[in-house]
Formats: sequence, structure tokens, C-alpha cells
Amino acid sequence: MKKKKRAINAISIPVEIIFHIIMILFCLACIIPFIFVVIISFTDQESIRQIGYSFTPVAWSLEAYRYVVRLGDQLWRSYFNSFFITVLGTAISMLVTIMYAYALYRRDFKYRKFFTFFCFFTMLFGGGLAPTYVVCKTVLGLSDSYAAIIVPMLLNPFNLIIMRTFFQSSVPAELIDAASIDGSGEYSTLFRIIIPISKPGIATVGLLTALAYWNEWFIPMLYVKDAKYIPLQYLLMQMQTKVDFLVKNSSMIGAEASNIMNSLPADSLRMALVVLIVVPIAFAYPFFQRYIISGLTIGSVKG
Repeated sequence: MKKKKRAINAISIPVEIIFHIIMILFCLACIIPFIFVVIISFTDQESIRQIGYSFTPVAWSLEAYRYVVRLGDQLWRSYFNSFFITVLGTAISMLVTIMYAYALYRRDFKYRKFFTFFCFFTMLFGGGLAPTYVVCKTVLGLSDSYAAIIVPMLLNPFNLIIMRTFFQSSVPAELIDAASIDGSGEYSTLFRIIIPISKPGIATVGLLTALAYWNEWFIPMLYVKDAKYIPLQYLLMQMQTKVDFLVKNSSMIGAEASNIMNSLPADSLRMALVVLIVVPIAFAYPFFQRYIISGLTIGSVKG
């Protein structure tokens, strides 16, 4: 009987089992810490004092979440701000990124090399915090508004390079030529032909951009003072800072206040804040999952 020829990229069953075990262990290493954080957020503070962090606490408690809910209307306002900034910021940022990347992709664009270098240069050298603050605050007048949080993050050079590389790897130049022969303009070609076939790359960059907007708290700290525009991350950061300050200085604020501080769920509160920030954006990942792997893989093949 003729022996079946083995494919070059074939993997033996024992090796495949080992790879599966490694990947399962890696997945557990990623998931278990978050499960641990959720458990601690529901752990009673006295239990943490007695046995420390544990998967099986002595007592359970919702006090950390009650403490957060006591913020009242400001909490829900900040939740709305984070969702609004993330959705609007991601949409505008993706529009700017796609149009810029499309220009860099077109080899017949006269200033293609200059704008490619202009983008790449900012990845190596930045103006620094002080000049950026002066430009945004004084020149652009970005203060106490949604624009103050959205505009400074509109264009990320790394995302732009990914998008341009994806166009180069996935969109044949002949398709552009055919569209031009049929009388299609640049905007029509981009929005009606290029974008529909570039969903994996757009979804990948879109998710990275959404994560950046959702997790941002430093920019609001610089430009936002009005509580009406404070996003969730900055609000929770303020809360955490105040709690840490009170815990460290509890011995200097009187006996009654010190007793209140001892009952404050400082440790479980930290974990509750992590849960409140991570869970909403985690639910967005399944909607992008089918595009993420192909988008990152194709975008990394060709530079």
C-alpha cells in the first residue's frame, strides 16, 4: 500500500495536544485574574483584613458597589459621557484614519512620502506634555467640553500604519484603476468600494481606538473641570484618590472619622472600580472578534 504523503505544514497529534494545553493554560492565566478581581470586589472588608485576598472569602459584601452607587446622578452622567465620547470619538477618529491611510496607500499621490514620514516621525518624537497642553488649551481653546477629550486623540500614528498596511495587503491597485475607468470619484471609490472590502482592518483599528477612548482619564484630568463632562474613568480615579488619601491620613482626622474609615471597603472598592470599567467594554469585543484576527494578521504581513 502506497504511503500517504505528509503535508509540509502538518502537525503530529502529540504536538497538537501540547499546543492545545499551552493555549488553555494561557487562556486561564488571562481569565483567572479577572475572576479573582470580581470575587474580591464582592468580599467583605473584614474578611480581607483577616485572611487577605482569597478565592473563598470568609464573608461576602456589596458594600463596595453601594459606595460607588452613592455617587448618584454623577455616576450615571459619567457613564453616559464615557459611552458618548467613545462612540463619537471612535467614529470621527476612524473617518480621519481611513482617509489619511487611503491617501498614503495611493501610489499616485504626489506627497505620499512626505505625509508618510510626517506620520512616522510623530511615533519617534513627541512635542512633550507642556507644549501639547499649551496648544490644546490656549491655541485650540479645548476646555470643559467633549471636544477637549476627543480631539487630542483623533489620530494615532500606529493605527494609521496598520490601516495603510491593510489597504496595501488587501486592496489590489487594479480595483482602483477599474473604478476610475468607470468614472468613480475618489470619495465614491473609498466609501463604496474600498471600505466595504476592508471591514477586518477597520474593525481591528476601531476596537483599538474605542479601547483608547474608553480607558482615557489623563486627558480629562488636564482639560476638564466641569463635572458635566467628566467621564467614568476620571470620576473613579478621583474617588480612588480620595479614598487612598483618607486611608493614609485616618489617624489625623479624629476618632469618629477614623472609625468610619476603618469600615470603608478600600480594598474591595479598588476591585469594584476595575469591574465597572472593564465589563462594559468587554461586551463590545464579541462583536469585533471575527474581524480582529484576520485584521491584525493581514495588517502585519506587509510593511
